[in-house]
Amino acid sequence: MVSQHHAIGTATHRGRSFACVIQDDRVWDIASLPGLARFGDTLAIFEAWDEVDAKLSAIMAAPPADGAVDLADVRLEAPLRPRQIVCSGANYRKHVAELSAKQPDPATEGLTSEERLARAMVMMDERARTGTPYAFVKLPSAVTGPYDRIILPRGAAEPDWELELGVVIGRPARNVSRTDALSVVAGYLVTNDITVRDRVYRPDLKAIGTDWLSSKCAETFLPTGPWIVPARFVPDPQNLRITLALNGRIMQDDSTADMIFDVARQIEYVSSRVRLLPGDILCTGSPAGNGTHHQRFLRPGDVVEGTITGLGTQTLTCVAESDRMD
Repeated sequence: MVSQHHAIGTATHRGRSFACVIQDDRVWDIASLPGLARFGDTLAIFEAWDEVDAKLSAIMAAPPADGAVDLADVRLEAPLRPRQIVCSGANYRKHVAELSAKQPDPATEGLTSEERLARAMVMMDERARTGTPYAFVKLPSAVTGPYDRIILPRGAAEPDWELELGVVIGRPARNVSRTDALSVVAGYLVTNDITVRDRVYRPDLKAIGTDWLSSKCAETFLPTGPWIVPARFVPDPQNLRITLALNGRIMQDDSTADMIFDVARQIEYVSSRVRLLPGDILCTGSPAGNGTHHQRFLRPGDVVEGTITGLGTQTLTCVAESDRMD
């Protein structure tokens, strides 16, 4: 749980849903705290993040003795319903280098697998120096909670996981420099950018490219949470461990230090193209170990656990679309 520090989330208790602050396995309704009555949902909180962050920090330094409920007695929902979600693709050196090294290339003919990988790593470093992030959008309706089900769509042959560090924006951001980029970050959370690999490219329109609507935007395709940790408690977003287990077997285990474009560079790039709004979520890419790598895709009954250092763990069960209950 959140030890020593506090986190922001959305909880349901006795049939009522509310924005909450969580500390030491206790949960407070944020709207019940002094000076915060108007903040009934987390989007409103991030729209006024500087004010709320300052008040919450003062309050939670000596949290109220009354008004809290036990964490075990609430259900944590998706901590935030954002207006915009921007994702980064192909953003981890080892992951992209491994994929590149396996692609047929006359320039690498005769090289050993180790030599091809070393060459690809050099290319990744060059991309980091001179290239730009690859960003795309994902529908907010894909957001689901940390303990919900992943609904596997009918006909999807290769549903895959992509555990990622999520970034929550706390200030409007347009044309932000890399130097100032982290100043617009309100907090960080665990996200999982579920993707149907066999729907990424349309065979009838190959020249157009990727079809992110079909492959990434189905409902439940962005599990988030369990909570959002304020940026003040995450000294270095490039020093976090990302670990995903499928039915107890570790499939992804890497550090955010392996990002080709760090969080600040991604914010700089995205804000040069669009205006980021408070409460927006930026998903920053996924490390090696996806289902494509293992040639093992999600099936009904699978349990997916995703953890990022200091940000908590989400536990999700996969179900077939025909098995869902509305």
